[in-house]
Amino acid sequence: MRRSERHSTTANRRLAWIEKYRIFLLFAVIFVFMSVFAPRFFNVFNLTSILRMVAMNATVAIGFTIVLICAQLDLSIGTVITFAGVIGLSLKEPLGYALAVPIAIAAGAMVGLFNGVLVAKAKISSFIVTLGTLTILQGAIYTITGGNTVSLSTPDAFAVSDFLARPLLPLVTPRILLMLGLVAAFELFLRRTRTGRNFYLVGGNRNTAWLAGINTDRYLIAAFVLSGTLAAIGGVFFAMESSAATLRMGDQSLMYVISATIIGGTAMTGGKGGVFRSFVAVLALEMLYTGVILFGLGNEVKIFIAGLILATVVLYEAYAFYKHQREIGKRPELVRELAVQPAAAGEGGRADP
Repeated sequence: MRRSERHSTTANRRLAWIEKYRIFLLFAVIFVFMSVFAPRFFNVFNLTSILRMVAMNATVAIGFTIVLICAQLDLSIGTVITFAGVIGLSLKEPLGYALAVPIAIAAGAMVGLFNGVLVAKAKISSFIVTLGTLTILQGAIYTITGGNTVSLSTPDAFAVSDFLARPLLPLVTPRILLMLGLVAAFELFLRRTRTGRNFYLVGGNRNTAWLAGINTDRYLIAAFVLSGTLAAIGGVFFAMESSAATLRMGDQSLMYVISATIIGGTAMTGGKGGVFRSFVAVLALEMLYTGVILFGLGNEVKIFIAGLILATVVLYEAYAFYKHQREIGKRPELVRELAVQPAAAGEGGRADP
């Protein structure tokens, strides 16, 4: 091998390593920078507050990641958050939380089922379906609430709120613990079980997955049901801790979760990504937003930075895909390498996520 080729190979390996671990590198850079320069950033109270703010969106990002792995979109997650929070608090007084919370979560699951059936069986674009669902839910929320915030001021509601916000360990409250448990469970589910790995196959190549005997419609429906369920869990527990559900509670979560999921490495083309990476991306963005506030900068700066990061990642993904397509034509041996990878993945029962 020529010297220039060796240098090129080494450079490509370094770039591949950076690409593989980019979200962890971004997280480390943001954490170190904010710890050193942002006033009052590195203390237990502030870090606990960051994790509490992350808990809802990280929970929602789990389901959205699974949908995106299947090469679909769920634009209804923000309104499902609000919908579940409103239902949970509205039913608390007549039924109590023991029944109100499961009903609110089931309502989110039904929204996901509705989305999934229309996408998988009616073959309607997930963008159109979930955009329509978003609009329907907004109308339902205003009908249920009459355009008013739902709030609770009873002693037992405050007791539940205090419990969910009370630290069990340094940095860990019950709601944070629930979020961490869900992230760990779904990361293991996707990586270590055949059913979980099949989501990657469905998203990577739906026709190939069907030929391999996978019921692709069932997996698409399941992905949307999980997305609706987890959005509802995030929304209802956030509302319980706040003892209030505002009409715009989940409005900012949609772009937040989309940004974090893509930054975390989940491909919009499907077949690639991970729940833990999405969680790290949500945490990194929240640290960045908190740092912006601690520096005394306005909300418009926070929005600009988030958009800049997302635009950079999307442009990089487009460039990487373009470069990958060109390399296949330039290097015949790469075609053989790519032919071996799916075969190896098939022996393991999955495509490499």
